[in-house]
Amino acid sequence: MNSPHDLTSQNASSTTPLAADFDAVLNGGAYAILPQFGVIDANGDDAASFLHSQLTNDVQHLDVAGARLAGYCSPKGRLLASFLTWKTGDTIRLLIAKDVQPAVQKRLSMFVLRAKAKLTDDSDKLLVVGLAGDVRGALAAEFDALPDGVHVKVDDPAGTLIRVPDAAERVRYLWVGPKEAVEARLAKLDGALKRVSPAVWDWLDIRAGEPRITQPVSEQFVPQMVNYDVLGGVNFRKGCYPGQEIVARSQYRGTIKRRTALASVAAGLDLARAGAELFHSDDPGQPCGMVVNAAAAPDGGVDLLAEIKLAALENGSVHLGAADGPALRVLPLPYALPTEV
Repeated sequence: MNSPHDLTSQNASSTTPLAADFDAVLNGGAYAILPQFGVIDANGDDAASFLHSQLTNDVQHLDVAGARLAGYCSPKGRLLASFLTWKTGDTIRLLIAKDVQPAVQKRLSMFVLRAKAKLTDDSDKLLVVGLAGDVRGALAAEFDALPDGVHVKVDDPAGTLIRVPDAAERVRYLWVGPKEAVEARLAKLDGALKRVSPAVWDWLDIRAGEPRITQPVSEQFVPQMVNYDVLGGVNFRKGCYPGQEIVARSQYRGTIKRRTALASVAAGLDLARAGAELFHSDDPGQPCGMVVNAAAAPDGGVDLLAEIKLAALENGSVHLGAADGPALRVLPLPYALPTEV
């Protein structure tokens, strides 16, 4: 039997999962260790107020029993990173795509100045695990209580368990805690839950309609373009943060002409990848959108989140890479988008 240590190096999120991996999630219960994520821990008397002044969501009033999505924007209002953030003890923890973490942590640290706050990369001390499918029974044997709503969390000596949005009609949890403690608990779950590739989690995030800002798309989108306002990742009542004026203007002046859609395409991950451009059949000369996230799908091909002009979805067809490239098949998102004016 492989140890959790083995899985971290054995699977990369860019690989295509086996059919058995998808089957375990869709018809049973499974977990994956998620090396595609990093963790930034913020500590100090001013940690909450500092992050509150930098991120798109309210960090100052984080509930001890809840987690929140948040973004970090450039002065032009474009997302440099996306986070899931929560409090654990006196620490504010930020879960971030691993490939943008070093640059984002360095940039945030530059603005700490005299604030009593310190940002630390604690990725090597912690293990990030995603669990999906029929997992409640197995988790109930290891945790005294389970979170009962989306972005509700419970804390335990073995870390924090967070309920995240369902995907493909399957329940999902994130578990983040000290490596040794989490690994010890995972060993007990091995008989009840199957280990799967971390790429399955990427697919589930896409099916949940929840975008993740990675290096290929950093600084490409204002939050509304990736539905972050709909997902609760932007607080329009809080004080200033980098890019806040542009984000607010887009919201209140009805200038949101681009959104993120869920789609599938008959292509490989070499073509259907984050940052790939999309083209409309009626306007082949210029791109109408961009792939935000992409992952191998259970039935073949690739499922993706595509940032796209709303007008391009009204008629004609949208294609990957060029106007004569593979056509996208738009799928329903698991949440409703507001009617744009």
